[in-house]
Amino acid sequence: MSAATRAAIVLAGGQSTRMGRPKALLDWHGSTLVRRAVGLVSRAVDGPVVVVRAAGQALPALPRETEIAEDALQARGPLQGMAAGFAAIGDRAEIVFVTGVDAPLLHPELIAHVIASLHDDDDVALPHAHGFPHPLAAAYRAATVAPLIDALLAEGSLGTKPLMRRCRVRRLDEPALLADPAVAALDPELRSLDNLNDPAEYAAAHARPQPAVSVVGRGTIHAATLARAGIGEALINGRPASDPQEPLAAGDVVQLSDREA
Repeated sequence: MSAATRAAIVLAGGQSTRMGRPKALLDWHGSTLVRRAVGLVSRAVDGPVVVVRAAGQALPALPRETEIAEDALQARGPLQGMAAGFAAIGDRAEIVFVTGVDAPLLHPELIAHVIASLHDDDDVALPHAHGFPHPLAAAYRAATVAPLIDALLAEGSLGTKPLMRRCRVRRLDEPALLADPAVAALDPELRSLDNLNDPAEYAAAHARPQPAVSVVGRGTIHAATLARAGIGEALINGRPASDPQEPLAAGDVVQLSDREA
């Protein structure tokens, strides 16, 4: 795959019928699911991160550079949200990673691997694990996929299966996903692909141990955010971070700032 600007779409406007309350605002160890999603995908892309919400939907504070798009039509499934996200990105990215807001165990290394797996003659790099395809953890070629989505919506076809039938899809099964050494080491069970659809799934995921991260000078701790790590300012894998809600992922190396050391 040739070098290209990579962007991300976070779908936050679903009706959350089974969850019973808006998923985007659900707590995740002192943060929210939407804040975590934005922070995780931003590590793996070099272009815009667009959060697609329903018209008038409330969102918590997000990083300043996050872009918001509105999906004015309700109950039309993920394709409608994807269309809004692709329209907002326009021609600013060649490759777009799409995720739902309900995947807090998503790991940046898996995102990077899925994006890197999209070859020049592919439209979609589609993970297929745990017995299912995962179109909301996939990488899409914007120039070819966005028009297909628009055409499907115009026909009244709202599912992702019809989209895949019209695309050149690179299927990434579990061995293909785990072929990346970082993914195999940091997400061997491919929990990145877990979606939280109801209160029981949310409770079970929330009860899992928080990510194991290495804090230079302090050793290994378990924390999902800087605040949970008790850190104000730091470098996370060499990148500056000061937002208390900045997400941490398994394997992160956190270097304390001078004032924190």
